Amino acid sequence: MKNLTILISGASIAGPALAHWLIRYGCSVTVVEKAPALRPGGQAVDFKGETHRTVLSRMGILDDVRKLQTGGSDQLLIDAEGRTLAVMPGEFTGGELEIKRGDLARLLHDRTAPACEYVFGDSITSLTETPDGVHVTFERAAPRTFDLVVGADGIHSNVRRLAFGPESGFVRFLGHYYALVDLDQDFGRVGRMYNEPGRMAAVGGPKAPAFFVFASEPLDYDRYDAEQQKDILARTYAGMGWRVPEVLAAVRRSSSVYLDSISQVRIDRYSRGRVVLLGDAAYGNTLGGFGTGLAVVGAYVLAGELAAADGDHRAAFDAYERVFRPYAKVSENGNAGPFLAPGSPSRIRMRNWMFKYRFLLAWMMKMTDKFATDIELKTY
Repeated sequence: MKNLTILISGASIAGPALAHWLIRYGCSVTVVEKAPALRPGGQAVDFKGETHRTVLSRMGILDDVRKLQTGGSDQLLIDAEGRTLAVMPGEFTGGELEIKRGDLARLLHDRTAPACEYVFGDSITSLTETPDGVHVTFERAAPRTFDLVVGADGIHSNVRRLAFGPESGFVRFLGHYYALVDLDQDFGRVGRMYNEPGRMAAVGGPKAPAFFVFASEPLDYDRYDAEQQKDILARTYAGMGWRVPEVLAAVRRSSSVYLDSISQVRIDRYSRGRVVLLGDAAYGNTLGGFGTGLAVVGAYVLAGELAAADGDHRAAFDAYERVFRPYAKVSENGNAGPFLAPGSPSRIRMRNWMFKYRFLLAWMMKMTDKFATDIELKTY
């Protein structure tokens, strides 16, 4: 695939993972990212099962991920007095290998940057397909033409909007929001999760210093306005017990707040012409613990099929669709919202009981492993 030029939108996980393989196969790769730089830290993401291990190993980064892993830790499910009701074990929340999203993004960036062009602080404004490629305009940079364009830019994908149509046609809101917040206050080494119907607040757990999930009607807010997001959390969690008022005060002081919906992407086909989608842009974000694994395995399959087809994007995109869509179906059926923020006291109790009875937990873990390994990996 020498001299095949590919533009990837998104420099989080899926984009750099794809860049890794495309560089290896001889492509000329450019990654454009709206943010001014890589986002450090962030929530913990995880890998589980033989399929994920195999792809990380073939990438040559398995040992690096192991060195950077956070080590899944247990989380206490507590009542308003702080008394432990159940324990959510680390292997359930953190999978087999848990790593901070920012650490993984940095690892992938550093591995690909010497042979790949990264453009930060810019975004695609138009995509026009021609017989020979895709003419791309940017907010800042001069227009360029690429052979292929990949949207690896998340559930609110700009590439999907430009190439396929408005977000409303593909993204289905699942009735819950989540927020990840860095705090300047230490709430203890042990993770604690507190629930009231339709609301969950956790501190010190595996995902972020503060982690919130709540049921809601669709919200209208600016995803780039941290103060708006803090106001939403303050309103939503007003009057909640335990130490939540103290946590909200720390949220108000935070310089890092991320609030988003739990949603699914439903799209009939991952590609349109010379444009193809990867990661959350194609498979959605249900907060079920599969997003990062889907992104990394998807990057392996997409790049591998392009190599197998010797750069013929039509054949490669058809094969990517055929091989990967059955594996990605786990994202179409999941929704962690009702599990993390059950809607009634009885449902909260039922969720907690699952962690008291080992056979229920073992069944859940077995099902998780089944979903994570439900694909036959080719050797490209």
